[in-house]
Amino acid sequence: MTSIVLYCRPGFEKECGAEIQEKASWNEMYGYLELKKNQGLVFFHLHDAAHGEALIKTLPLKRLIFTRQWFVTLTDKIALPNYNRVEAIVEALGSEWQYDDLRMEMPDTNDGKELSKFCRKLAVPLRQGLRKAKILSGKKDSFNADQDGSVLHALFLSGQEVILGFSLAQNSSPHVMGIPRLKFPSQSPSRSTLKLDEAFLYFIPRDEWETRLTSGMNAVDLGSAPGGWTYQLVRRGMMVTAIDNGPMAESLMETGQVKHKMMDGFKYVPMKQNVYWLVCDMIEKPQRVAKLMSEWLLNGYCKEAIFNLKLPMKGRYSQVTNDLQTIKNAFNEHNVKYELYAKHLYYDREEITVHARLI
Repeated sequence: MTSIVLYCRPGFEKECGAEIQEKASWNEMYGYLELKKNQGLVFFHLHDAAHGEALIKTLPLKRLIFTRQWFVTLTDKIALPNYNRVEAIVEALGSEWQYDDLRMEMPDTNDGKELSKFCRKLAVPLRQGLRKAKILSGKKDSFNADQDGSVLHALFLSGQEVILGFSLAQNSSPHVMGIPRLKFPSQSPSRSTLKLDEAFLYFIPRDEWETRLTSGMNAVDLGSAPGGWTYQLVRRGMMVTAIDNGPMAESLMETGQVKHKMMDGFKYVPMKQNVYWLVCDMIEKPQRVAKLMSEWLLNGYCKEAIFNLKLPMKGRYSQVTNDLQTIKNAFNEHNVKYELYAKHLYYDREEITVHARLI
């Protein structure tokens, strides 16, 4: 049976499954779910085998909130021998198709972390074996995720079991399992800084950084203390107005790029309409934050916004859908064109990150 395997944050398999099933039904493609609880894996088993490739061509991965990465299965679970694993994988794939890159993957669990050591050792001989069999073409360091082509995925459930599949380069994450590995900067006052760093990497194309993420821009950080998100703006050369009743890190204030206003983020209004970026990671009801972000954009207080919406303990997918619809309704009422994306990023926990701008 052809299936789509989806990676998500462990504990969010239910939300990931509900979303892919709903989006697939919109495209008249149907199947049933198999959730691997707390393993960050969802299997969407399709009733029609032809719908596997059709769905990953039709549905943009960027439109899936809870899915980090996905692929269409080429095989069921393959039992691997203790020796000659490369030969077993090559034989299972056959010679019908050729792929441009290989991803060695495993569940995002503690056992998966141990398994990653095994995968690193196997990766080189497996690549060599696949190239020799002409199943894998080119070299990994010359592969560009923006080009046409397909990616071969090897999902190892253990050292003796693997599932093989493929994704389309232009509609899959460039990162293994959809996880960017970011280094925590020692100068940042909090680990929350990684959330905004990942958000910029995910939402803003690199070839547009010089116009949309450049020094000299004005930015506002609502709920800024102690400054994890402000740090990401400062390191990119922006001038930041930080809004929070709590204290900001002295290291940020000493840069001369930060003005700290001790007040409620819901009450602050910029005096001039020269703010490009608005960022917000306030611990508040998501409905309030969604409404506030819509108002900032519609009033012209900022050009682009990145913000987090906190998730409830239950009904998370329906709540996210409602929060995003609140923003869409506000934009539609004013008859404006907009860009709106949301993602449960790797460095998020019980929240999703949203990017919005009027176009």
